[in-house]
Amino acid sequence: MSSGTESFFRYHVFVCTNQRPPGHPRACCGGRGAGPLGEYMRARVKDLGIAGARVNLTGCFDRCEAGPLLVIYPEAVWYSFRTESDLDEIIQSHLIEGRRVERLLVP
Repeated sequence: MSSGTESFFRYHVFVCTNQRPPGHPRACCGGRGAGPLGEYMRARVKDLGIAGARVNLTGCFDRCEAGPLLVIYPEAVWYSFRTESDLDEIIQSHLIEGRRVERLLVP
């Protein structure tokens, strides 16, 4: 019998894909390529068959200046990413091996 305290997902990844109007002073993750990169991460995690990991695209985290951003729960680890290679490193290191990618961490 379940105690009800187990998480359905071992890792739940939220990728900000918020889009603001061009020229907005805070910029946005969506304007920095987060949409296609988030879709890439979602597909890659599925293709690799990483059990217990779920990637969701979401709205604004209100930390726009550091973006594009993603956060992994339950640890609440924040990453900034720019490329598919950055995401591959996060997938391999954090989701598969269980260790953080120090160079991409957002304080």
